[in-house]
Amino acid sequence: RDFPSGSCGSAMTTVLDLPEDVLVELLSLLPARDLLRACRLVCRQWRYVVDLTTLWKRKCQREGFYMHHLDRSISDWKVFYMLCNLRRNLIKNPCAEEKFQHWKIDKNEGDKWNIEDLPGPHGNMMPDPKVHKYFVTSYGPCFKSQLITLQKEGYWNQLMDEKRPEIVVKDWYSARFDCGCRYELTVRLLSEDYIVLEEFRPEPVVIEQWSDATWREISHTFQNYPAGVRYILFQHGGQDTQFWAGWYGIRVTNSSITIGPLTL
Repeated sequence: RDFPSGSCGSAMTTVLDLPEDVLVELLSLLPARDLLRACRLVCRQWRYVVDLTTLWKRKCQREGFYMHHLDRSISDWKVFYMLCNLRRNLIKNPCAEEKFQHWKIDKNEGDKWNIEDLPGPHGNMMPDPKVHKYFVTSYGPCFKSQLITLQKEGYWNQLMDEKRPEIVVKDWYSARFDCGCRYELTVRLLSEDYIVLEEFRPEPVVIEQWSDATWREISHTFQNYPAGVRYILFQHGGQDTQFWAGWYGIRVTNSSITIGPLTL
């Protein structure tokens, strides 16, 4: 092809010639998976840029994860971005909207587990207006659980072992006004071989008859746990304390497990 007189057809600018700050801006528009699995392999310059703190801080700014007060407390902005991007409730069907889907029924005695609409008989509404249903136990022990496989949820082994991000567990429970009941929660951090590395198992909560039927939250944060965590087992349940036929036991809903990021 002939170029007009005075043009620089033989010295066209390519993306490799872009200044570093422009390259950071362009690459920060791409998904993290593409940056790490494709862009980082293009050449030495791109690998250098993809590894820059400024690129991952820019991605945090673009996606609303960045806050100025975090500047001194974040040691690795790439990991911080990954944890923010992955952050979600790892408990599936926490509010009984899909009946018992995703839950393993461990014990189902008395008249068995049931699902009711808030506020339920002799009950109260939840503080969160987005929650509409709850699971309720009977006069025999009722327990259900979920086993979370961290690698399937995007949390790779090296991340869990080296960074040990916070694991925050929350659950909501309530009683009927007219019946006493018992609530229990167990959360275990498990190894590849299902060995318990750390456990949160508070004393059972016993609610007397004629309570205020208020919904209460229980919360625990795992920090500085041992390396090797590959699964999280969440189990909760209980029963009524008066052995009444029907569903007069503890009510549970809005359970959650979220991971990191760890910030000072």
